[in-house]
Amino acid sequence: MGKERLTAFTDGVVAIIITIMVLELKLPKGGELADLLPLAPVLVSYVLSFTYVAIYWNNHHHMMHLATSVTGPILWANMHLLFWLSLTPFAMGWVGENHLAAFPVAVYGGLLLMTAIAFSVLMTLLVRHEGPDSPLARAMGSDLKGKLSLAINTAGIALAFVQPLAAIGCYVVIAVIWFVPDRRVERVIVPD
Repeated sequence: MGKERLTAFTDGVVAIIITIMVLELKLPKGGELADLLPLAPVLVSYVLSFTYVAIYWNNHHHMMHLATSVTGPILWANMHLLFWLSLTPFAMGWVGENHLAAFPVAVYGGLLLMTAIAFSVLMTLLVRHEGPDSPLARAMGSDLKGKLSLAINTAGIALAFVQPLAAIGCYVVIAVIWFVPDRRVERVIVPD
């Protein structure tokens, strides 16, 4: 089956997730710069969460650009990814409202981990469907960035119970790793 409906649906869900996240932001109580200070944890969790959602959307877009078609299991794997992404506003709000408390930071890391795993499952199914010699398989390669991210994320979850700010640091490092444009797909795209 064609991939167009899957990508359109994913785009719509991601747009809704971002809308919900921005609606979670509360206005400061006052008109001074200092009035933003109590909202700093919420703003930091929003920026980090928005970055993660954007990274997943970007990489999903690249991956689907190289895919030729999808199957039923791929559709379900995509829904699995969207499920975890849809929990981002909840986790973001909990971390921000509780000023980086240990348990919410660990849950946030758990959400990031489950989202990464869901993306890996989707990628694996797509590569398997497209074949080992496909442009998608060549572009994804051994997925070192993905494996490194899973390890850092797992460390971040454990760190959350000892030093929540260090855990957030781990989550930021992963975002930075992925924020740097991933050239794997561009290397194999044949110009139209």
